[in-house]
Amino acid sequence: MSPRKKLHPSTSEPSPSAPGSLLWRDAFLRQIGPTTPIYQLFEHLPDIAFFAKDSGYRIVCASRLFYERFGFQSESEILGKDDFELFPSRLAEAFRRDDEAVLRSGEPRINLVELFFNRQGIPDWFVTNKLPLRDLNGCVIGLMGTTHSYEARKAMLQPFLNLDKAVDFIRAHFRERISVESLAHAVHLSPRQLQRKFIEAFGVGPQAFVLKMRIQAACEALQIGTQQIAEVGKDLGFCDQSAFTKAFHQQIGLTPRQYQLQFRLRRKSL
Repeated sequence: MSPRKKLHPSTSEPSPSAPGSLLWRDAFLRQIGPTTPIYQLFEHLPDIAFFAKDSGYRIVCASRLFYERFGFQSESEILGKDDFELFPSRLAEAFRRDDEAVLRSGEPRINLVELFFNRQGIPDWFVTNKLPLRDLNGCVIGLMGTTHSYEARKAMLQPFLNLDKAVDFIRAHFRERISVESLAHAVHLSPRQLQRKFIEAFGVGPQAFVLKMRIQAACEALQIGTQQIAEVGKDLGFCDQSAFTKAFHQQIGLTPRQYQLQFRLRRKSL
């Protein structure tokens, strides 16, 4: 009598051999219907948002944390929108460049540190990962990604770069005049080392990082709306309202006044 084949406990099929295990896995995944989107698992992971886009850069699915950042109540409200419908133009342009690189190369882009909206609708530092989506023939048809707060990943990102103290110093003193030399001295690095490490971590030098921090604080102040725009700029170390408006527009793609009006319109629509 020939020996009986060993059955897989859940499928009652012969247990897959090592070479066939990927085929067995793929066959199972094809059985998952659209009413069981795996990405909903991200809704139970704190501070991590998930999104996916098609080759036209339009949102095809998003976790609750992702779409709620834009004031939407359901996933259906964000489907089909692209970054230029969700973000100020400067931020959207930066995201589009990253998306294009993933679609063009078919390679992931990991640990991108960039500005993104937090729960309050204020640009904040986030870590983004983007990976290509492929069809059954292996062709890239879109991309998927996750975003999570920089603070949540700082412990993982910074030890090898020795920038955690520098970032904390900037957070505490960004309203003041900070030179590269004084910042380097505070964290026991040479100015050249500090410049190199900031570019490695954030894609910009320390002075540009300070400016982004000021613009982030400006967004928060403009949303509160208790100060005049000129007062906000002066409080953040800009020499006059013209300089503040120019820097704000370069970073966000809107003037301070336009940003303030946009936020008020969004708040009324909630």
